[in-house]
Amino acid sequence: MEDVIRFHDQFYILATSALARDQNRVLKHGKTFGVFDRSGDIEGAGLTEQGLFHEGTRFLSKLSVTLGGERPLLLSSSLRQDNAILTAHLSNRDIHRDGRIAVPQGSLHLSRSKLLWQGACYEELKVFNYGREPLRVGLAVQVQSDFADIFEVRGTARSRRGELLPAASDSSGIIFSYEGLDGVLRRTRIASSRPCRPLNSTLEFDLDLEPKGESVLSLCVVCELGGDSPKTWSYSGAAAVAGSELQALSRESVSIHSPNDRFNEWVQRSLADLDMMVAGNPEAWYPYAGVPWFNTVFGRDGIITALECLWANPCFAKGVLNYLASMQAREHSPERDAEPGKIVHETRRGEMAALGEVPFACYYGSVDATPLFVLLAGAYYERAQFRAHRPLEPCHQDLRR
Repeated sequence: MEDVIRFHDQFYILATSALARDQNRVLKHGKTFGVFDRSGDIEGAGLTEQGLFHEGTRFLSKLSVTLGGERPLLLSSSLRQDNAILTAHLSNRDIHRDGRIAVPQGSLHLSRSKLLWQGACYEELKVFNYGREPLRVGLAVQVQSDFADIFEVRGTARSRRGELLPAASDSSGIIFSYEGLDGVLRRTRIASSRPCRPLNSTLEFDLDLEPKGESVLSLCVVCELGGDSPKTWSYSGAAAVAGSELQALSRESVSIHSPNDRFNEWVQRSLADLDMMVAGNPEAWYPYAGVPWFNTVFGRDGIITALECLWANPCFAKGVLNYLASMQAREHSPERDAEPGKIVHETRRGEMAALGEVPFACYYGSVDATPLFVLLAGAYYERAQFRAHRPLEPCHQDLRR
């Protein structure tokens, strides 16, 4: 039975559901981002922004985990302080067999941890048996890929789409494929660390658990674009390199401390969010405009962010200026609002942008990005002169006064 039901234009949540399921969690790395519910699932009912997106396309539109045939109950959910890892703790409902309760509610603990790294989503699932008897329990992961363009997800209707190819599966996982109207083949490859039974877009596992015993498995969801298959890692390997990248980014920003713990938490959260918006981007030190709809270059947003952060981290300004200068318009193009010298407003790489269904592949329709670019260049020059006379490394600002 579904936990979310619809009656006319209203949505209702059954009493057996956790009340917090409607709050989303966001992960981002480079051109890839994921919007999940607090349990780590991707559910479509009324929450169309959920999914795993890469280069403007939703590569995973469904991800639902069941334990013993039932959706587990949410205990807690959190993002690590640096935004790199989403962790959810869940427990089983009553599991029935032959008309009786075989596994009482709360006997099993399911821990889910996931992260994004270089075009892939890595997830580790751990099931712990708190019972006094050994047991076998089924864990199932239902997946689906609709390959919707991000503008479709936002509500833009298309007269026609490409071809969704038949899914391929074996004991290692499932592959979904889509041949776009732009001639690009997009694939979602879901692989598991242990053999599974693929059945109707569902990966089924049998877990044998000793009393106080634990079973661990991992999943890797790879977004493949145009035949390119990114290198994959183990979950622990991906977690290590992702954490190292964010640590390197954080070292470039000013260190701020005050006697007020709430102020310190606000500052650290702000700096961590900024680091997330540049981590993995091919445009070095360019902060993207935001998840989910604006996980790409926006001229105005990047410039304003760089201006506001100039005192704390001039790397943002350098990255924004370098990239926007390389993207200045060189010709008149009315459909893109381009004129020689204008600063780009927005870039996209999805199917609809490639086909010209939306004009945003490289769009210059901004009245303020060009003068703001000049303003940032001047401000960055003054900041660079200040640093030349007063070296700031290591940079630490104490706000105790």
